[in-house]
Amino acid sequence: MAIFPQPSDLLAHRPPFLFVDQITALDPGVSASGLWHLSGDEWFFSGHFPGRPTLPGVLMCEAIAQVGAIAVLSSPSHAGRLPLFGGLDGARFRRQVQPGDTLNLEVELSRMSARAGKGVGRALLDGKVACECELMFVLVDA
Repeated sequence: MAIFPQPSDLLAHRPPFLFVDQITALDPGVSASGLWHLSGDEWFFSGHFPGRPTLPGVLMCEAIAQVGAIAVLSSPSHAGRLPLFGGLDGARFRRQVQPGDTLNLEVELSRMSARAGKGVGRALLDGKVACECELMFVLVDA
């Protein structure tokens, strides 16, 4: 069984804006997978939507981006950098995500340079796509 770093070991994000609980697969500079367990106590559920709590789609995109950042930052050539969103294309939301759900987040990097990169990611709920998107990011000094 492989042992992976904690998300907070690589990411600058901290609660309440850290959306990856566990890294489940990692190929540095190539791909990463992780889990986000939604307890229902998260700050956004009370207002989105009262009586029918639903994970905002943009937060699924952010969670996917955080897993992408883990793939980037685990590469020695990008360690200590800070990936910032440069763009988001083709975002599609396929399933409603509710309290108690666990998302499996997957990202594969498709292009990397010293200053920027692209990736494709998705969030799966019970093995079915809940969200998919293409990510673009720039790398800055942390």
